[in-house]
Amino acid sequence: MEEMNSIILEIRAGAGGEEAALFASELFRMYQRYSQRKNWQAVIIDSNRTSIGGIKEITLEITGPGVEILKNEAGVHRVQRIPKTEKSGRVHTSTASVAVLAKPKNINIQINPQDLEVEFFRSSGPGGQNVNKVETGTRLIHKPSGLVVSCQSERSQFKNREKALELLKARLYDLNWTAAQGKISEERRQQIGSADRSEKIKTYNFPQDRLTDHRYKKNFHNLEEIMDGDLDPVFEIYHRISA
Repeated sequence: MEEMNSIILEIRAGAGGEEAALFASELFRMYQRYSQRKNWQAVIIDSNRTSIGGIKEITLEITGPGVEILKNEAGVHRVQRIPKTEKSGRVHTSTASVAVLAKPKNINIQINPQDLEVEFFRSSGPGGQNVNKVETGTRLIHKPSGLVVSCQSERSQFKNREKALELLKARLYDLNWTAAQGKISEERRQQIGSADRSEKIKTYNFPQDRLTDHRYKKNFHNLEEIMDGDLDPVFEIYHRISA
């Protein structure tokens, strides 16, 4: 796959109910804070939030030099901690999944308008009263592939439709690239997996203040700093392996 300076990052709550949604929200904040540290631009394309501040799923477009390092974050992330709502002090295990799609500068994907079903909806995110009262959010259904994408970050239907179309092309590009590599299933589905607790690339153990990367058998401490976006010490292993 060609060098990236823009990626689509998706975070989705997995096993664990509301606690999983809260963990997904914290992962979003972690990547957002890291993007700020690296002077990358992170734009929310679409999000589905819970009533107490969790995130069921969120899609970001992140742009900047070196952003391709985030492709190593694709997979299931597991958290072990005592939820604030837990009265007996029992440690719970929850998961969230991360998928990373390449967004090359020039995606030569042709989409037949007849293959698209377009829906509009009221946006639920920030953007003022106009966004919330008018059906500016746009959902595209690509009938041949079954892919569904949506965007609600812009104030107009036209801009949301254009951004949703870009996202759809990125996902189709990912599907085509994966097929060309001879893999059994698309890369995105492999990354997300079933979000089961047993499928994991990382475990965030808060009682022991430890992040474990299961792929490289490495442990990191200072979880508070890591969750605040201090990811360079963790990502250093990726630089060494790719060097």
